[in-house]
Amino acid sequence: MPLTDRLLLGPGPSNPYPEVAAAFARPLLGHLDPEFLALLDETSARLRTVFRTENELTLPVSGTGSAGMEACFVNLVEPGDHVIIGVNGVFGERMCEVARRCGAALTRVEAPWGRAIDPEALLAAQRSRPDSRFVAVVHAETSTGVENSIAPLAALQETDTLLLVDTVTSLGGIPLEVDGWGIDAAYSGTQKCLGVPPGLSPVTFSARAVDRIRTRDTRPQSWYLDLGLIGDYVGAARKYHHTAPIAMIFALHAGLGAVLDEGLPAGWARHRAVGDRLQRSLPELGFRLLAEEGHRLPQLTSVALPPGADDAGLRKALLEGSGIEVGGGLGEYAGIAWRIGLMGHSARERSVTTLLGALGELLN
Repeated sequence: MPLTDRLLLGPGPSNPYPEVAAAFARPLLGHLDPEFLALLDETSARLRTVFRTENELTLPVSGTGSAGMEACFVNLVEPGDHVIIGVNGVFGERMCEVARRCGAALTRVEAPWGRAIDPEALLAAQRSRPDSRFVAVVHAETSTGVENSIAPLAALQETDTLLLVDTVTSLGGIPLEVDGWGIDAAYSGTQKCLGVPPGLSPVTFSARAVDRIRTRDTRPQSWYLDLGLIGDYVGAARKYHHTAPIAMIFALHAGLGAVLDEGLPAGWARHRAVGDRLQRSLPELGFRLLAEEGHRLPQLTSVALPPGADDAGLRKALLEGSGIEVGGGLGEYAGIAWRIGLMGHSARERSVTTLLGALGELLN
C-alpha cells in the first residue's frame, strides 16, 4: 500500500530534515565498528552543544522520550526516596506515575492546565523537604503548550537536591541552558524540534547526578536502562551492553548537524517567528488560545476549537483533504482542543500558510 506524504503539524513527530532522510540511506555498520563508534562519539558531542552543557555523560538512549524519562528516574531514585514533581499537564502526571513505580514518595506542586508552575513554589517545597532526591519539572508541557520557567531553579545547586527537567519538546526549539540553569539531569526526544523520526532519547547528567548513580545502595530496577552499564559502552571502556539502533543514530547525527549549521539562536528565532504568526492568526478563525500569555510555547500551540466545531471530523477532513496532521487534546482538553506543532523542519512560514489556508476553507 503506497503511503501518503503528510505535513506533520501535530505534537510530534515532525517532518524530518532532508539531511536526516538522506542519512537513512547510509550503508549499515556494526554497533562495535570503529567507524560507528566514532560517529556515536561525535553525536554525543553535538548533543552537548545543543543541550548547552559540558556533561561527560551525554548520550542518546535507545527508545523515545519516555525511555529517557524512565532512564532518569530508575537511575536517580531508590525505593523510599522523596521527590518533588511539578504538575500542570499530562507529562508532569506521567513523571509522578514513574516515580511511584520506582517506590518513591512524592510531593506534587501543581498549577491549573494552561498555566505555568511558579518556580518559587517548587523551591519552597524543597525547603520544606530538604532530603528530597530531586525536583522534577517539564520545561515544555506538550499537553498544554505551556513553558515552565527553569532558570530560577538553579538555586537548587546550593542544596543536596538535584534538578531533573523534561526537555522533550523544548530541545532545539526554545532556549535551553543545561549548565547555565543548574540542570542535573535532562531527557529529550528526537521527533520534535530536532527534526528526526522517533526512536532515540537524548539524555545528559551532571557530575552531581553521576555521583548519585555511582553511590546508590541498590541496583537500578531496569537492566536495559542502567546508565552505569550503558555508560561503559559509550565511554572509553566500550563494553557491549545492547545493540545500538545504528540507523537512528546516523539520523540523529545528521539532524543535530542541521540544527548546528543553522545555529541555535537562529533556530530558536525561526520557531518563535512562525509560532507567533500562528498564534496571532488562529483567533481570527474562531480558535481560542489556551496557554497563559507570556508562557506560550512557539513550537506547540494549544487552542480551543471554534464553537460547534467537531474535533475528530475536522481533523479527519484536514488530514484526508489537505494531508495535514494536527493533534487532538489530551486529558482535560480531550475533544475540545487541538495541539498544533511547528517543530524542526516543519517550523516554516509555508507550514503556517498551508495550514491557515486549509482551515479557512474547512471552516468557511
